[in-house]
Amino acid sequence: MQSKLLATLIATGLSAGAFAAPEKFVLDATHTYPSFEVSHLGFSITRGFFKETEGTLELDRAAKTGKLEATIKTTSIETGLDKRDEHLRAKDFFNVAEFPTAVIKVDKFTYNGEQPVKAEGTLTLLGVTKPVALDIKPFKCDMRMGKDYVCGADVTTTIKRTDWGMKTYVPFISDEVRIAVQVEAVKQK
Repeated sequence: MQSKLLATLIATGLSAGAFAAPEKFVLDATHTYPSFEVSHLGFSITRGFFKETEGTLELDRAAKTGKLEATIKTTSIETGLDKRDEHLRAKDFFNVAEFPTAVIKVDKFTYNGEQPVKAEGTLTLLGVTKPVALDIKPFKCDMRMGKDYVCGADVTTTIKRTDWGMKTYVPFISDEVRIAVQVEAVKQK
């Protein structure tokens, strides 16, 4: 009986891996930091990051699909200068009193072999939802310190902040913002 099943799988070009279930992960908040870079008057690049992010990831590398949903607490912004952080939390920029989070949802991954290399989804910021395209490089899944099975990556994109209604000081503070996310996600058992 098993030999007939194996012969059928080979004949139809399928592998046992094609039946693997999607893997489910939870973002590791201690190793996931969305950061940004924006030109400041053309003199320098201002950098900052968000200290609090949570979310889930689902990958099916056999089917080459996946989903991601992450919530970034915009209240947790940090640039290294308290006065600037306060201004970035105000209405001119992130307006955290009204919009304390930003949400990214990804529902389409592009793979190279078993490795996702691109993703498409939406970013909701300041109550506005717009499409975003993400580059994923590098991407690695393995045991971390012999304890947990983890997938990690650096994810990047560039957006125009005015698309989400953040217009203060454009063009002096650049409209273009480079976003980079270091992310690690722990597989759920």
